[in-house]
Amino acid sequence: MGCLQLDIYDMIRTGKTNLITDVPGIQVGNAQDDKLLSGVTVIKPEEPAIASVDVRGGGPGTRETDALDADCLVELIHAIVLSGGSAYGLESASGVMSCLAEQKIGFELGGAIIPIVPGAILFDLLNGGDKNWGKYPPYRELGYEAATNVTDSTSLGNVGAGLGATAGGLKGGLGSASLVLDDNGTEITVGAIAAVNSSGSVTMPGSPVMWAFPFEQDNELGGQPISEIKTPIELDFGLDLQVGTNTTIATVATDAVLTKPQARRIAIMAQDGMARAMRWVHSPFDGDSVFVVATGKRELSDPDHALSKLGMLAADCVTRAIARGVFEAESLGGFESYRARYGRFLLNQSGGHHV
Repeated sequence: MGCLQLDIYDMIRTGKTNLITDVPGIQVGNAQDDKLLSGVTVIKPEEPAIASVDVRGGGPGTRETDALDADCLVELIHAIVLSGGSAYGLESASGVMSCLAEQKIGFELGGAIIPIVPGAILFDLLNGGDKNWGKYPPYRELGYEAATNVTDSTSLGNVGAGLGATAGGLKGGLGSASLVLDDNGTEITVGAIAAVNSSGSVTMPGSPVMWAFPFEQDNELGGQPISEIKTPIELDFGLDLQVGTNTTIATVATDAVLTKPQARRIAIMAQDGMARAMRWVHSPFDGDSVFVVATGKRELSDPDHALSKLGMLAADCVTRAIARGVFEAESLGGFESYRARYGRFLLNQSGGHHV
């Protein structure tokens, strides 16, 4: 239950499965190592797609993001990778490239096939998993496996890049959400997927209520206990900053026809979704990054005005994806899940029904 229910508007509703894969042509693959407590998530368009990125964190770990600038040659990407493992996890994109190249997917140049696979990483090296991997870290293989696992759906919580994630003292995870916009008779779908590994809290100080509560749709967050909101909101920091452990990485997808500059604008607007879902965010210690992928299947009736609407919906989907990533996570590695800590409040809110 949330205060803002977008489905009261005839033009907006949630997607069929409330996942990024509601966007036609978008697939997701995950791979993880339960001993390592880390993993990889791949977002793959069925056909090469326009993409851009916005990086707001002061300590990002990224790959191929410069190629997404509007003034660069490359127009299309073949996959996006979100990975654990800090800088080691950047190698996951190499595994994805290998998998795609085997399928002859990539930019062709003089007989060579070069898959374009941008990516970003989060820091999960101190979560209690066994990181004694020997001579080579396992992320290349995890990337390859995730790319082979792509399907038209995805699990949430302790999966892929979200397996070893933590969020403001709670267990973090992988989350997703979607919305569908009626653009003068044409349905445009927007979806987001996020790996949440923040030091910033997803809940209000001293409260079980998530910052994202106004954007909840269809009890996707258990029916947020808004009666527990305490006003005025306490203005404390809540947790101590830990260098390197504060990153949320996300991908937004849409089936709209976009140019690279338009995709970049949506990425900028989508970052607002992070600020709505977590406090703090975009600090000097964060690696917060949002990719945007546009499959180009639906023409916008009025590109400038529709772009503003899509950017707003992208931000809303990012907010909800982040909250769902934490809500769907299970306790692991000494980190308590949201539902383990606050389940009793959700039971009271839902009239005694289990969530």
